Amino acid sequence: MTEEDAFELYDLKVEVVAPEGARLYCGATPGDHFELRGEMLYLPPGQGFSIYSLAALLPLLPAKQRPTHPNDWMTSDAEVACPDPNCPSTFRISRTGKRTFRHAETTAVPLPGTED
Repeated sequence: MTEEDAFELYDLKVEVVAPEGARLYCGATPGDHFELRGEMLYLPPGQGFSIYSLAALLPLLPAKQRPTHPNDWMTSDAEVACPDPNCPSTFRISRTGKRTFRHAETTAVPLPGTED
């Protein structure tokens, strides 16, 4: 394991946002959230999160975890619509910190050119 096998990912917070007094159909309450740290998803104790909402968010989260170019829309765009077209809520994805990972700690596959 060397510094050359290190990479960084952002920690994320995904929070439900909705207009005041709006009726939400996804079972959420404004302020509900989860955190993503590395590959681990954490919910506050006693709080749930719709699997349909989560399914809509999942494809975006790995991209949002990675460093992006300042002009990339993934850097600036942070709100995702609820997948229910009748629900006025959105999900705000915020980068909250960075973690360093090592290739050798995340996979059994060696980096190219390092096989013995």
